[in-house]
Amino acid sequence: MSCDSIWIVGTTRSGKTNRLIQQLQHWAATNVTSQPRLFSSFLVFAATGDNRLELDDRIVTATQGQCRFISATPLGFFQDEVLLFLPLLARRLNLKVPFPLRLRPETEQELATNLWRSLLDQGRLRLEGVSDYFVVRRALDLLQLAAASGTPHEDIPLILKQGLTEPEGAADVWTEMGEAVAQWLRWCLERGFLTYGIITELYWRYLLPDPTYQQHLKRRYHGILADDVDEYPAVASKLFEFFFDQQMPIALTYNPQGGVRVGLGADPVALNLADRCAQVETLPAPPSLGAQWGTMLVNYLNEPMVLPPLPDSIQAILTTSRAELLRQTADVIINAVQTQQALPQDIAIITPGMDAITRYTLREILSNRGISLFLLNDQSPLISAPLVRALLTLLALVYPGLGRLLNREAVAEMLVLLSQVPRQTVDAEEFVAAIAPKIDPVRAGLLMDHCFVPDPEQPHLLPVTAFPRWDRLGHQATQAYETILQWLEAQKQQQQQRLIPSPVVLLDRAIQQFLYGGSHLPYHQLAVLRELMETAQHYWEVDTRLHQHARSGTVPSVSVGQFIQLLQDGTITADPYPVRSPIARQSVTLSTIYQYRSNRQFHRWQFWLDAGSPFWLTGGSGLFGSSLFLREWSGRPWSVADTLAADQRRLERQVLDLLGRATEKVFLCYSELATNGQEQTGVLLPLVNAAVPVAIEVRK
Repeated sequence: MSCDSIWIVGTTRSGKTNRLIQQLQHWAATNVTSQPRLFSSFLVFAATGDNRLELDDRIVTATQGQCRFISATPLGFFQDEVLLFLPLLARRLNLKVPFPLRLRPETEQELATNLWRSLLDQGRLRLEGVSDYFVVRRALDLLQLAAASGTPHEDIPLILKQGLTEPEGAADVWTEMGEAVAQWLRWCLERGFLTYGIITELYWRYLLPDPTYQQHLKRRYHGILADDVDEYPAVASKLFEFFFDQQMPIALTYNPQGGVRVGLGADPVALNLADRCAQVETLPAPPSLGAQWGTMLVNYLNEPMVLPPLPDSIQAILTTSRAELLRQTADVIINAVQTQQALPQDIAIITPGMDAITRYTLREILSNRGISLFLLNDQSPLISAPLVRALLTLLALVYPGLGRLLNREAVAEMLVLLSQVPRQTVDAEEFVAAIAPKIDPVRAGLLMDHCFVPDPEQPHLLPVTAFPRWDRLGHQATQAYETILQWLEAQKQQQQQRLIPSPVVLLDRAIQQFLYGGSHLPYHQLAVLRELMETAQHYWEVDTRLHQHARSGTVPSVSVGQFIQLLQDGTITADPYPVRSPIARQSVTLSTIYQYRSNRQFHRWQFWLDAGSPFWLTGGSGLFGSSLFLREWSGRPWSVADTLAADQRRLERQVLDLLGRATEKVFLCYSELATNGQEQTGVLLPLVNAAVPVAIEVRK
């Protein structure tokens, strides 16, 4: 046990991160290492990329930049280490690979599906009632769960057979799935492809135990500090154990109400390392609704009893329909802002599941009253963004053989969006509002009726004069259409002459030509374009690697068609590298429970949307088979009772954690009927009945 080891435990917002930073300052000031090393640093972990960015800023501010440290998430650290020490791994595993390329989840899905196509067609991976897409997704997720838990991938079939009571014949499927996972791992390593699951297994199984690597670890780092270890995978404990064994300084924070990522690879039980630390600190709970009412509400959810009326700080918004619920929730927020009871940034709307109706309705109602709405880590499919659809339409018009991916509506939408011209104004909000298309939807429809020639091989646009009454379009629309047409023809000629190095170059040209490099776009549209470019660049890096390995030529139009189809299937979501939104500081936050908790948000007022939904209990259960890879699994078959118990524990953590992040008010937003017309009788309904109903003031 290291004398410089400390375990910091506390509930939500109890000051664990501040205490961790104080410990880092203390170690940096007292020079904890007996033999200072010139180039060594402290290794600092955070649970997610967004948390890491915030932690970096707080450390730099607190230490005034005088402390040398390296920050990472656990998976990010594993990836960096595997890439840095790849030669060592290559010698140990006898690998002959080019420089590795990490696959994104959507590319991983597509490549694995192609690799396992014969197994899927033969029914060897068939699961009753499960589509091929989700069979592949489950297999890939199982590899990641096994790696995160420190389980060799060879043991996956045995664990599934022990833990799942499936119909007769399922055991054979688990055997086939295990062999498919092993085949996938070999296939990726031969081509230099890495996934998070493969990276994690390479790290804990081969790299961390290596004596040479361990010597490098000791030379590179003074000590290790980790925030919110209840969100870390079990294999992170192997790294921490190494630092403990080397008597190196280590500080860990732990939230018993956390565990947001349980079911997605996190294992709080495996990371409970309090007994390895010389010092244990328990921080007092801060003032919040959780400190006042959390224990009582959780006890009531576990054992229903006569619940006394709840205080005014916990109120209920009661309606019959969900549409009415969204309107009344917005009314309460508008009234609070207009009467200066709360600022927009003091308010969060938290829901167990996000849908387009919720996003659109709340944004429209609030924006009409001058209140902006910020979607926390919105993960809508890229194809849902009109600008993305317009750029994909451009690709299909330039590259041959893609006419079946086009329709008149898509081309008309492209004309409208690519004819937008911003006008310079002083205020940023007015600047965005001043964007107007030169080709409106009506004129775009007329152009499609007369100037668009659909064709499977060579779809194209005709000159504007093909429309007998083209004079009705007006000069502005005619000029904009001719500009788009001339640009398309120029790109087609260059494509035929092989002067476009990659479709990514074409996308960039289009953004520069028609969207002015994105400089005039609002934040959420700019983030979507950024994700599209990141996705496209990655896709063609993988495509090039595959053709190099197969030593075959590539037909650009084929890969372009596959890329468009991948996006049209809705596989890829808009979730670029963590960035800070400039509009979040003045907006009402809309978030799922998971995103709200994992981003460690807190607000004066919270609105718990759809409080009657069953997803408050069952939502967020995690990946398929995740419970079988937790340290606390008994090894016996996983039963319905086990599922109910796990759901109940997650509900308790959610309620305590959310209440701990609210300082003044919580509104339980309940509608008798769900969107599908069914009556809502979720687990939070008793709390709704005990809460004080809100008196809704009608908007004027």
